[in-house]
Amino acid sequence: MQIEKLRGKELDQLFKAVLSLKDLEECYRFFDDLCTVNEIQSLAQRLEVARMLREGKTYHKIETETGASTATISRVKRCLNYGNDAYELALERIKEEE
Repeated sequence: MQIEKLRGKELDQLFKAVLSLKDLEECYRFFDDLCTVNEIQSLAQRLEVARMLREGKTYHKIETETGASTATISRVKRCLNYGNDAYELALERIKEEE
C-alpha cells in the first residue's frame, strides 16, 4: 500500500482538516485556498473517470467527455482494479446521498 509511504503528521493534519468540513460550501472555500484551480480540476476529473470506468464506458468516450489523457484513465483503472477500493467507497456513498 503506497499510502504507508505518505503517512505523517502533515498528512494527518490535512486529512483531519478535510474531515472537519461540514458542507459543500466549506469544501469549496477550503480547496479554493488550498489548491490551484488546475489541481482541483484534476482531482475532480479523476473521480469522474473512475465513475465512468465503473459504468463500463470506453477509454475513447471517457477521453472525449472528460479531457483526461489515456495515461490518467489507465492510472485510475489500475487503482480501481488493484488499489484500496477508495474510489468504490466514495462513489457508492455519493450515489447513496443522491
